[in-house]
Amino acid sequence: MRFLMRVISVILALAGWVNSVSAQEKGTPPSPTLDALVSGRLKIVDLTWTLDETNPYWPAANYEPFRLTTIATLEKNGVLSKAFYTPEHLGTHLDAPNHFEANQPSVDELQPIQLFAPGVVIDVSARCEVEPDFRLSVADIAHWERDHGSIPDGAVVFLLTGWGQHWKNYPRYKNQDAMGQMHFPGYSAEAARWLVKERNVRGVGIDTLSIDYGPSKDFIVHHIINGAGRYGLENVARLEQLPASGFYLSVAPVKIKAGTGGPVRLMAILP
Repeated sequence: MRFLMRVISVILALAGWVNSVSAQEKGTPPSPTLDALVSGRLKIVDLTWTLDETNPYWPAANYEPFRLTTIATLEKNGVLSKAFYTPEHLGTHLDAPNHFEANQPSVDELQPIQLFAPGVVIDVSARCEVEPDFRLSVADIAHWERDHGSIPDGAVVFLLTGWGQHWKNYPRYKNQDAMGQMHFPGYSAEAARWLVKERNVRGVGIDTLSIDYGPSKDFIVHHIINGAGRYGLENVARLEQLPASGFYLSVAPVKIKAGTGGPVRLMAILP
């Protein structure tokens, strides 16, 4: 019996080794484990900007900057405690499906499984340097898939526009012209529909103020994504530190009852 068990162990070990080699030959990294994650053997990239009073915010009526005030101190109260104010849609944040569409889930109604996903990054930063009003097309996605393979089912797709380099410069980040019109890149309506229908994405993200491009008036991409029960991630940080594919995401928004979104701690896990 011991001999048989040893033979089985050797076979399983060899099978695991063969699968690992096969995955590497195909360019697919071996799947990370929870043990590898909690032991620190995996690389984690924090895709979240720190909330503070300098954060860019949506330049419209009733939107205000982030504020943090001290309500108790160690010297006076024996405890340090603070209070903060922020719009739901400020800093690195999630747009819940009810943000632009009725009868869709609020941020607290998102199911936990929706908040974990494989991720991909489509890098269009070079084009956005000369086309501030760039919109991702279906042809752009097809070109990316020819180079990197099909977008996984249930993924979150990020658009790397390079706008993160302007995060500390609010006027440049919102990029308003003399008429007050903002100019920054985003998704096209056709690309948003295709990602929902053909790749069943859980969400889309971007390193700008909005998944719709700056000049948008109808916010059609928000309507498409939210109308399909999917979420958007905006003001995402450090996308340039990620590979084009082969990583995983933990999406942890503030759980506000009936909220239309909220600040999110967004982590990428690289095997």
